[in-house]
Amino acid sequence: MTEQQEASEDAVMTRIGQAVILLHAGDREEARNRLGEIWSEIGEEGDSLHRCTLAHYMADAQDDPADELAWDLRALTAAATDGPDDGPDDGPGTGPPQDGRPARGESHPAMRVFYPSLHLSLAADYVKLQRPEAARIHLARARAATAALSDDGYGNGVRAAIARLERRLAEEPGAGPGPGPGPRPFPEQSP
Repeated sequence: MTEQQEASEDAVMTRIGQAVILLHAGDREEARNRLGEIWSEIGEEGDSLHRCTLAHYMADAQDDPADELAWDLRALTAAATDGPDDGPDDGPGTGPPQDGRPARGESHPAMRVFYPSLHLSLAADYVKLQRPEAARIHLARARAATAALSDDGYGNGVRAAIARLERRLAEEPGAGPGPGPGPRPFPEQSP
């Protein structure tokens, strides 16, 4: 990757970060507008880390739980793909690319740390939409993916949020709308 490409990618993450600051400051509409502009630029086939990060936060900027779910599903889809640089499909048995990227169809190893948070977000979305069984499925997937988390503030925060939502679903079998599992953790870092 050239220095110019790296700087461009850093600029996208910086812009996403600036929109997230607006979101956390309570300006959901402006955050949504800025994230929407960036999404238009990077598109459905853009860099998987950019798409995953942007979609994850765009979900938080939504007012309608169904729209939030749609963006969280986009984030999960982006995490499961390797973006535009995955090259041509050379067929089975060709092995992973020689530059250390995962083979087509595999998620980037750095994305594995996102899965617990992504599934937790989906579980919270389904709770808001009064779909407790779907919430339980994604909560189980979030719990199963926690092995990728470090024993640090981020990892402990995700595990604690999973435990809170697990308790809530255990106490309320028909879990309906209400407050979510707390702040949506997601690392503010690039691989």
